[in-house]
Amino acid sequence: AAFNKCVLPDHKLSSVAPLKPCNVEKKEVELILVKDQNGVQYTSSTIMPTPSTHGTPCTAEELEERETWGKKIDFLLSVIGFAVDLANVWRFPYLCYKNGGGAFLIPYILFLVIAGMPLFYMELALGQYNREGAATVWKICPVFKGEFSLSLLSLYSISFLTSASSPTSHLLNPSVCVFSRRGVLHLHESRGIQDLGMPRWELVLCLVAVVFLLYFSLWKGVKSSGKVVYITATMPYVVLFVLLIRGITLPGAMDGIRAYLHIDFKQLNDPKVWIDAATQIFYSLGAGFGVLIAFASYNKFDNNCYRDAILTSTVNCVTSFFSGFAIFSVLGYMAYKHGVRIEDVATEGAGLVFIIYPEAISTLPGSTFWAIVFFIMLLTLGIDSSMGGMEAVITGLSDDFKILKRNRKLFTFATAFGTFLVALFCITNGGIYVLTLLDNYAAGTSILFAVLIEAIGVSWFYGVDRFSEDIERMMGFKPGLYWRLCWKFVSPTFLLVVVIASIVTSTGLSYDDYVFPSWSNVIGWGVALSSMMFVPVYAIYKFLSMPGTFKQVSFTTTKHWFETFTSEGK
Repeated sequence: AAFNKCVLPDHKLSSVAPLKPCNVEKKEVELILVKDQNGVQYTSSTIMPTPSTHGTPCTAEELEERETWGKKIDFLLSVIGFAVDLANVWRFPYLCYKNGGGAFLIPYILFLVIAGMPLFYMELALGQYNREGAATVWKICPVFKGEFSLSLLSLYSISFLTSASSPTSHLLNPSVCVFSRRGVLHLHESRGIQDLGMPRWELVLCLVAVVFLLYFSLWKGVKSSGKVVYITATMPYVVLFVLLIRGITLPGAMDGIRAYLHIDFKQLNDPKVWIDAATQIFYSLGAGFGVLIAFASYNKFDNNCYRDAILTSTVNCVTSFFSGFAIFSVLGYMAYKHGVRIEDVATEGAGLVFIIYPEAISTLPGSTFWAIVFFIMLLTLGIDSSMGGMEAVITGLSDDFKILKRNRKLFTFATAFGTFLVALFCITNGGIYVLTLLDNYAAGTSILFAVLIEAIGVSWFYGVDRFSEDIERMMGFKPGLYWRLCWKFVSPTFLLVVVIASIVTSTGLSYDDYVFPSWSNVIGWGVALSSMMFVPVYAIYKFLSMPGTFKQVSFTTTKHWFETFTSEGK
């Protein structure tokens, strides 16, 4: 191969920089090979041949362009639609109320600035630069490829989010109390998580409809999903605004809003408040699932992902805060109507959006209309999040296994069908217990651990300097000192502390008066650890299967580069 002389510092050479002369984006031709001869560094602008294809030029398949979003707004709405999910409605308002009201915003905003936004920015830049999903993006540091297994937690999230959205068509007749536990959840027919029962056939039909909707939204890639989000990402804002206007006109609404915003600084002395704020930031923003990497991989190479990260993360957090007014104005009305305190009607999780809030709506004039409006919002919130989770899995595996990319429609169907099978557990008589279990373990410590591993892999093994050079190649400017310090020191340290604290302070699960048996908590931790343990297991496999010292293997960016490195006896 011919070489062009180019003297650059080591940190300025990215082993995975896209090669503009070839105008390709396959990983075989995205390599810049470095050789050192007499102290002078050379970079290659051609493909590094594998043993079986030595001397073979670029094929038509290798020159294939990666598809991109039809419009910039498609990407923004997809990211916002994924990030703004059911957690914004059923989790944040209650956490804010429970953890000191306005005082809770202090740790929430702090963690947003020092960890949430920097890591959100990191994932968008990582996906956009490498143009690949969460599995193959780890060519930058192969020993961390096991981190992709953590993004498979998206499948668990898809399952309970889809099942939470699916019952909507059966919750539109408040006159016969179908909002209640007996009418829809059938909890009275289940003695606990050990007695799930059979799936409810009515909900199975709804689940089938939701899964088909997901399939036809994703089967053609971002070209189809980018159009669906025009409805699913904007509808929740319209509905939230309508519900807020109606809510603040009800008697007792101001009492509910005051309870939501009351300030209790003493709560900040409780470590659980800080853990709740940290977990909510990452769960809500969606860092760690691999979705942001997948979405950004379909951007144009020179897209300003820095601006996108600031905009979308801010919109997400403002939406969480705004939704609290719509929720607590109605809860205040419900407490007023029944003559009880706010704490007697305020709850978290699925019970808030599927029992308490609908029960309040059922007392309003025109209750059927308001019920339809409310559950359309929940459906669109669930669909967006499910689309993001499925796209992360589809993109990640398709980039790793080209046969799946060539058969995307079939693979998308298989993913959707697998989601359907898992979600069936959530629509049984005891399905609410399964949902609670997954909500706690599949979206808690394991997600924080995923982001921690990602931050360490990019900042310490791939290198902040090299990553900053990658961003400069895309957008023409380097990240500021603040972002680099957060990526390398602040965010990893913060995440490590929060992961340890969340494990130490973990307690048994409960749902209302039902206390989960100890064996179910063991299963929950098994779900979380099944993916968390894959990271060190895969790293050990890499160390054992690749030649070289610990340092050589740890800091190798691609196997091709490493083979060149060892073949020269360096």
